[in-house]
Amino acid sequence: MSHIFPSYSRSELIADGAVHVLGVTLGLIGASVLIALAATQLDPAAAIAVLVYGAGMLAVFCFSAAYNLNRGPRRWLLRRLDHAAIYVKIAATYTPFAAIKMGGGAGLLLLAIVWGIAVFGVAAKLIAPAQLVRTSYVLYLAQGWAGVLAFGPMLEALSGTALTLLLAGGVLYTVGVVFHLWEKLPYNNAIWHGCVLTASGCHFAAVLDAVVLG
Repeated sequence: MSHIFPSYSRSELIADGAVHVLGVTLGLIGASVLIALAATQLDPAAAIAVLVYGAGMLAVFCFSAAYNLNRGPRRWLLRRLDHAAIYVKIAATYTPFAAIKMGGGAGLLLLAIVWGIAVFGVAAKLIAPAQLVRTSYVLYLAQGWAGVLAFGPMLEALSGTALTLLLAGGVLYTVGVVFHLWEKLPYNNAIWHGCVLTASGCHFAAVLDAVVLG
């Protein structure tokens, strides 16, 4: 199965490793602060939504680091978990906005869409990942941009700052996919993960601004 794993130079692996160490470190700090603030300042439902977001963010950082920094015999399993965690992370990011800030029918519908895609995507990645390699990119992007289906309610529920941060994160993720697929570009994996980290920072700031402090 080694042919399914990209090959990188030592310097590329070091650069990507540095991005992952930074991501896990910032993720642990950020999630801890966010959850602590939510537990003391928000009602139980909102705090749970923020907890879901924090757990999803940490899951994708930790599984990505475990897969990309591992060269052992179980790497194939870590790859599946890494790719499956992306679906969870996207759905978890939408959760506090759709459930708490939007609410109502639009919020519930958006939650159903993103978590429905997440359940399907996770199952597909764990059961038959090889058959859905290209399809998964389409699913990631469709799930990530599902918010446009409820743009009107989101526009009413969120501040301009939160919306800008959400859109900036979405654009960074989308641009990052280009670098991820650009396999001949030196350091493409480190650049891709750098885009993920920066986009996650935008979405973290949006959750902090709109849900926790808003």
